[in-house]
Amino acid sequence: MTSTDKPHRLRIVVVTGDPAAGNDGTCAVRDQRNTALRIGLLESGYDIVASLPPDIFLPERIAQLQPDLIIVDSESDARDVLEHIVIATREARRPIVLFTEDDSAPAMEAAVAAGVSAYIVAGLQAERVRPVLDVALARFRREQKLLGELADTRQKLAERKVVERAKGVLMARHRLGEDEAYGRLRSMAMNKNMRLAEIAQRILDVEDLLG
Repeated sequence: MTSTDKPHRLRIVVVTGDPAAGNDGTCAVRDQRNTALRIGLLESGYDIVASLPPDIFLPERIAQLQPDLIIVDSESDARDVLEHIVIATREARRPIVLFTEDDSAPAMEAAVAAGVSAYIVAGLQAERVRPVLDVALARFRREQKLLGELADTRQKLAERKVVERAKGVLMARHRLGEDEAYGRLRSMAMNKNMRLAEIAQRILDVEDLLG
């Protein structure tokens, strides 16, 4: 099997949301969480392409790395982290999984509003990583499919309105019936090898120029 034949492996960026700890034991806890996360990812065959801090450079780094999924490991309030990630994924949405110890309702609501696919409280154990990511990916793909279907429906409605307006222009200017105007639109579109909505928009543009 050549390198081009290998199956795609999920490329993951890990964002650690908590600042460096002092000598109060927090550092040891965080190290334990990071170890569990990395073991879970590596055992599942995922590629950790980078581990990044939640700073102002995060959007640029994510744009450069183009990961398939983003994991946020934040023991407490992750709002600042999520703000950076929202900016980073604005143009190209990606599934986001948040592991945290914060079980407050406001934090969960803010995370969901920011586009988090999975909000996992007190669940950062190595054996749980893969099933959590599988569910997050499935949910993200489902949401993207629904968003795509919604966008397609809106586009079709918008195009239908354009066609209806163009029909009205032809009916008024050439004293045509509705079926005749529609037939003329179709003929024009076929002759110019254009979509019906495209030729309709051209007619409206010309009508605007003529006043």
